[in-house]
Amino acid sequence: MSQTAPAMPLRPVPVSPAPAQAGLPPQGARVGLLHVRARRRRRGWLALSFVVAVLLPALAAAAYMFGWAEDQYHSRMAFSVRSEAAAAPVELGLLAAVGGVGGGAAADADILFDYITSEEMVAAVDARFDLGHVFRPVETDPVFALPARATREDKVDYWRRMVRVRRDAGTGLLDVEVRAFRPEDAQALAAEILRESDALVNRLSEQARRDAIRFAAADLNEAEARLRAQRRLLAEFRDQNRIVDPQADVEGQMGLLNALQSELVQTLVERDMLLTYAKADDQRVAQANRRADAVGARIEAEREKLGLAGDTRAMAALLGRYEALRTDLEFAAGAYTQALAAHAAALAEARRKVRYLAAHVAPTRAESAIYPRRLSLTGLVALGLLLAWGIGVVLSYNIRDAG
Repeated sequence: MSQTAPAMPLRPVPVSPAPAQAGLPPQGARVGLLHVRARRRRRGWLALSFVVAVLLPALAAAAYMFGWAEDQYHSRMAFSVRSEAAAAPVELGLLAAVGGVGGGAAADADILFDYITSEEMVAAVDARFDLGHVFRPVETDPVFALPARATREDKVDYWRRMVRVRRDAGTGLLDVEVRAFRPEDAQALAAEILRESDALVNRLSEQARRDAIRFAAADLNEAEARLRAQRRLLAEFRDQNRIVDPQADVEGQMGLLNALQSELVQTLVERDMLLTYAKADDQRVAQANRRADAVGARIEAEREKLGLAGDTRAMAALLGRYEALRTDLEFAAGAYTQALAAHAAALAEARRKVRYLAAHVAPTRAESAIYPRRLSLTGLVALGLLLAWGIGVVLSYNIRDAG
């Protein structure tokens, strides 16, 4: 028999790694490496964006502020509108509306505040000083200087940047600060603002005085015409009724009638007494009858003279018409007296200067420049850039996470 060969032990066959995965780290290590590289890229992008969006613009702003921005000098003044009178007269209504003591001080401050920052003020100052030359002394400061070939609107906007007005609503005080690139220019501009403001107050006061005189004269003419008309109506009433004072005449006639009626009553009483002991054909009784008839006839004659003819309502109507005319005449006379006094008061007010501009702080002249505020402006620019950069970073992360 043939013997079988002994079994040989099996050896593991080495398996060579796949060619595509040769030399690569494990899967977990690869993921961590990708995260590290991503964080580095994000940090690099943040640093680059911070330099480009914040650091470089802030350095450029600081370089401009301290290298090219021109010094600006300021001039300050403070004034208010005052009145000589303790209170505005009643007849000067428009003047009191333009500005009066107490409550009118705030209105004056509002008027002057609007006027100082208005286009009219800019035009007046520009015509005298040439703002294009005053506010653009050099060509190297395009940010703070007036733009070249500036229009009227540009000058008004720039004027409101360089001229700051503060007002106290309670006292009516105005505080004005003017800036320019030379101290003498700032002081001259402030003085011109004060002069133009004073001219405005004078114009408004003069216009108010003229209007007050015109209105008072119109009221006086109207009151005089009304008084003449009432007098004419009263004269026509007297001519039509042929009586000067109906009340006095009626009182006299009524007194006479009362006396005659008393006499008639007394005569009738005496006649009745005679009839108690004398016959009706007695001479004394006949004489008493004749006396009673005469007194009665006289009473009727007096009534006819008054035009009453025994009707007392005609007398009441006559007296009522006369009283109405007298009352209208008294009212017209009183209105004429008041209008005459108002006209005289308006003329008296027009002879003196009622309102004037009082400057308790004259335009000052600066010895050193405090504008522009370089550190403050540079800090504000840097802060604004930083905030904008931070908002942009947050938005970019939110958009990436949402995608």
